[in-house]
Amino acid sequence: MAREIVLDTETTGFEPHLGHRLVELAALEIEDFIPTGRSFHVYIDPERDMPPDAERVHGLSAAFLKGKPKFADAEVSHAFLDFVADAPIIAHNADFDRSFVNFELEKVGLSILPETRWIDTLAMARKRFPGMHNSLDALCKRFKISLSEREKHGALIDARLLAAVYLELKGGRERRLELTAERTSVAVSTVRRIGDYGARPRPLAPRSTQEERARHAAFVTGVMKNDELWKKFGI
Repeated sequence: MAREIVLDTETTGFEPHLGHRLVELAALEIEDFIPTGRSFHVYIDPERDMPPDAERVHGLSAAFLKGKPKFADAEVSHAFLDFVADAPIIAHNADFDRSFVNFELEKVGLSILPETRWIDTLAMARKRFPGMHNSLDALCKRFKISLSEREKHGALIDARLLAAVYLELKGGRERRLELTAERTSVAVSTVRRIGDYGARPRPLAPRSTQEERARHAAFVTGVMKNDELWKKFGI
């Protein structure tokens, strides 16, 4: 099965090289476009203030983040890399997320995640819906994906929404039916391997009376031109 990671981040701003930092990182594992239930999620102390504009977007204050683990801590940086492993990474506007993740990795002396590993759902959406709004919110509304659980931007909830959007961009309902058919086929073939067709070890008792069977035999012999088939069944 194809393992992929859907990723989203929240930050203090737009440009890591101007001092902005990660404050939330979420990664969701999917296999064949379906979430497996495994995820990585952490809030991160950015070691700086929180601009009011950024706080209005994701609702994470400097007071809330103070004392949370830092990206340099093994429970964040190393655990994140262990979770991602060698899987492709899916993000919406991947350049943004990649720039922050790689900035933080470089800062602590770890290998970056190269551009070739990233799949950008924004680029996919622009190709499919040219000239239209293709934000995550717009795509959720277009694909009728519920936003009821989302009051503000959050990395984990956005990763879940993005996983649903990614499925739709890859074929949506048709893809679900294809996957369901494949799994049903596997299940049916497994059943056929388990049981062998053949005569019952204990034949069922006849439901007809001896008189009814005699009348039916007389009918087959007297009326049917070819009674070979019926005689195979004890007539």
